[in-house]
Amino acid sequence: MRLRHIEVFYAVYTTGSISAAARSLHVSQPSVSKVLHHAQNQLGFELFTLVRGRLVATDEAHALFAEVKEIFERMGSLRKTVANIRNMDGGHVRLAVVPSLGLHVAPHAIARCRQQFPQVTFDVQTLHHDDIFRALYERECDIALAYTPPMHPRIQRRRLGTGELMLLFEKTAFPNPGERVALGRLTGRDMVGLANSGPISDLLERELEQHGVDIREVVSNQTYYLAAALTRCGAGMSIVDEFTATASATAGLDFRPLDPAIRFQIECVYLEDRPPSHAAEAFLQHFRTSLAAARRGTDATTPPPCTRVKA
Repeated sequence: MRLRHIEVFYAVYTTGSISAAARSLHVSQPSVSKVLHHAQNQLGFELFTLVRGRLVATDEAHALFAEVKEIFERMGSLRKTVANIRNMDGGHVRLAVVPSLGLHVAPHAIARCRQQFPQVTFDVQTLHHDDIFRALYERECDIALAYTPPMHPRIQRRRLGTGELMLLFEKTAFPNPGERVALGRLTGRDMVGLANSGPISDLLERELEQHGVDIREVVSNQTYYLAAALTRCGAGMSIVDEFTATASATAGLDFRPLDPAIRFQIECVYLEDRPPSHAAEAFLQHFRTSLAAARRGTDATTPPPCTRVKA
């Protein structure tokens, strides 16, 4: 099958008709019919049959679609890569962040960077740790900001700061917490758990096991902000990163650091053969400042001196 055959077959299969496929491809119906007919001749078997006036995929088409779908998705990735390369003028930053950094720190840094460099534009997405290398490799992002990101031979890491895990709780459900909450006080309590949420979850599990703390996990999820939302709704206490905890605090919801402290690294990662652009370097300076301000509980309103972005 040629690429045009694949495109037309995919459109007809997913839309269910020649006319709908033609509209999605922005071509005429006769053009779609002609390409589809040629594809079937080349393959030597029918892909669709008419049943009571409706186009129905054959068993062969169903079997073929699994392979075609993967090829079609790779073509989409290729088109996105071409568009990204076209936009690589030093003034556009494709950024991926773990969801909790997207609540406040990264948006604040982006706004401050654009205040100083209005010509710089951003494409931002949130990713879980397991998706970071794929996004970098497929050029979906230039740099990624993550907590203790995974090791990979092609990835370079740059430490930007540290963070700490916090216990998030309803004030009425956990009175007199003190300045820090000993891990032992969590034994037997209802907790919102973080299953398969990356290296920070693994770090917490090791600490709980080391100190013999057996929590009662009543709800399991994979993101800190969802864990915070569950705590806010009364599902149970949760252990989240300090940035999620700060963004989630309300009149009835409070947080405290743990004892012993559980800290993690905040790092920028990128492919070794694709170092950050001048625009990305300027953003990272603002991110460091916003990160430090968030940890102090202040706003960094005065932009720090940055190297001018080259045109």
